[in-house]
Amino acid sequence: MSHTATAAAQRSASPRRIASLALPALVVLAAEPLYVLVDTAVVGHLGRVPLAALAVGGTVLTLTAWVGTVVAYGTTGRAARRFGAGDRAAAVAEGVQSSWLAFGVGLLVAIGMQFGAGALARTLAGGGGDVADAAAHWLRIAALGAPGLLLAAAGNGWLRGVQDTRRPLFFVLGPNVLSALLCPLLVYPGGLGLVGSAVANVVAQTLCGVLFAAALVAERVSLRPRPRVIRQQLVLSRDLLIRGLAFQASFLSATAVAARFGAAAVGAHQIALQLWFFAALVLDALAIAAQSLVGAALGAGDDAAARALARRIGLLGGVCGVGFALLVAAGAGVVPSWFSSDAAVREQAMVAWPWFVVMLPLGGVVFALDGVLIGAGDVRYLRNLTIVAAFGGFLPAIWLTYWLDLGLGGIWAGLTLFVVIRLVALLLRLRNGSWAVTGAVR
Repeated sequence: MSHTATAAAQRSASPRRIASLALPALVVLAAEPLYVLVDTAVVGHLGRVPLAALAVGGTVLTLTAWVGTVVAYGTTGRAARRFGAGDRAAAVAEGVQSSWLAFGVGLLVAIGMQFGAGALARTLAGGGGDVADAAAHWLRIAALGAPGLLLAAAGNGWLRGVQDTRRPLFFVLGPNVLSALLCPLLVYPGGLGLVGSAVANVVAQTLCGVLFAAALVAERVSLRPRPRVIRQQLVLSRDLLIRGLAFQASFLSATAVAARFGAAAVGAHQIALQLWFFAALVLDALAIAAQSLVGAALGAGDDAAARALARRIGLLGGVCGVGFALLVAAGAGVVPSWFSSDAAVREQAMVAWPWFVVMLPLGGVVFALDGVLIGAGDVRYLRNLTIVAAFGGFLPAIWLTYWLDLGLGGIWAGLTLFVVIRLVALLLRLRNGSWAVTGAVR
């Protein structure tokens, strides 16, 4: 490697450069799960049944959010490579088409939930009853925010690709702060109860989508949908979509198994799982920086910079994960009581807590290296890895937990196995180096 290439690699992998993208992305990533935590805390004090209903309904919307993540990640990788090759207009054009795709999927979700929410809630809750009925009612309302939610995901994707993390900061933070203030007002003084939570979700997600759509209009590019390009994006994103489905099969199954251990178990699972999602998305700020910087470096033909970024971001992910683990361990006796006054729920949360702490340092490295490979376009490997980890490790573990009646601890042991399998395989891929393919298009 030449002296010039070495210097360029060091500059692109510098902590300041990584932080300039990761810190604004951190706020964006934290805003939505932080709102969900507020929502969980507000609803948790309504009682055991509303909290369990939110756990079931919220899991379905988490599936929708993961579809949005697939759209965002696929868009970031493609836009970043084109941006790195010096073609900003082509990078923004990727955002236009992914926004049409996202909006269409969001409409399908919103309409589909009006007809299918009841059956889905009963399936996840293990049959009919108060929890299933309340979850279905919450879902029908909350799903109306799906078009805005997915439109915002596509907007995040192309803006990250052109290394603009400032505008998403305001587009996401503002609506979520507004909705976090609105939620307790609707639930308690407004007298809407669980329905107030769903309405607040819709307000935040719709406003976010409108702001990102306005950003595309401000770019003064053609907004005409191009079916051929959208089809190409669907083909290019198929591996990320399959990977996302493997994730969701895992988390939906975990909630379904937890529900079969009773309302207290599924309520405690909701608390721990939302805290895990919060930590995962915050740690994913490094992955966002990796997607943008690695994609741009490879698009510019600089594989040395991409490799330097991979090593540094993986290390930073592990350090941040350790920091989170220490905080979560210290809060073991306090944090669950923020979300529920039910003693049985808090007792069940303590069963999952040790596994939660152990997973965080491992997850920090996994999320960072996921971002490296997504930015490089190495999504086929990620797809295969996730399928193996989910269907060969996690799903057998949690269904064995159900058959052997191992409770919430068995579910979270299975989650830990899922993370460990991915960690080992990602480290092997990083060492192999075959992911670092240069060019504007992989």
